[in-house]
Amino acid sequence: MIDVSGLVKSHGDHPVLRGVDLTVAQGEATAIIGASGSGKSTLVRCINGLETFDEGKVAVDGLDLCCTLSRRERERTVRAIRLRAGMVFQQYNLFPHRTILENVIEGPVHVLKLGVDEAIERARKLLDRVGLGDRADSRPRELSGGQQQRVAIARALAMKPRVMLFDEPTSALDPRMTLEVVAVIKDLASDGLTMIVVTHEMAFARNVAQTVHVLDEGKIVESGPICEVFENPQSQAARGLLNHVEAA
Repeated sequence: MIDVSGLVKSHGDHPVLRGVDLTVAQGEATAIIGASGSGKSTLVRCINGLETFDEGKVAVDGLDLCCTLSRRERERTVRAIRLRAGMVFQQYNLFPHRTILENVIEGPVHVLKLGVDEAIERARKLLDRVGLGDRADSRPRELSGGQQQRVAIARALAMKPRVMLFDEPTSALDPRMTLEVVAVIKDLASDGLTMIVVTHEMAFARNVAQTVHVLDEGKIVESGPICEVFENPQSQAARGLLNHVEAA
């Protein structure tokens, strides 16, 4: 479902990704972990076309994005990828002047050209699923951070993506709110939705992912089933991350 090969990305003279290879099978939930500055967020943003890259290729659901495409070809491919890959960020990015329901139906109505009644029906089911069916008429400012992030997840799901990308979705939340969001993402994983979760929180990764990739200084240094990597890490980077968690 997702195939990244030889991905290279630099910011000026600073290399961020150094030849990353990554494969995610259909229905697989995978976590990308690593220290701050390791390139985690840059990698997932390249997958969704939010950042360009210098070398390599990204394929999402059969759509190939590479640095040799013309500007027009890249724009067309990125639009198609974003229809297949929903993304949830650290910040919720909800429209503050609109209700929760209006936020969720925005994409289906204006991008997918879904009828308003059908979009509302879909949105209400998704809000029920994330535990916010009773807050459809609320404004974002009336919700907690955890609730707003659950709305952001419902909004992404309203586009019926084949892939979900999560970029540090709990890093701005307190422990109680984090549990609310983890429960929703874990539920999606149990349904077999293909997903990548970028996180620095090891407990979160263990809760939602089947496989894990450890990113260190722009390279994937270890990959495997999450239980194996967490219980017997082979790379120094993975041992450092997990030892830090144990010490805390």
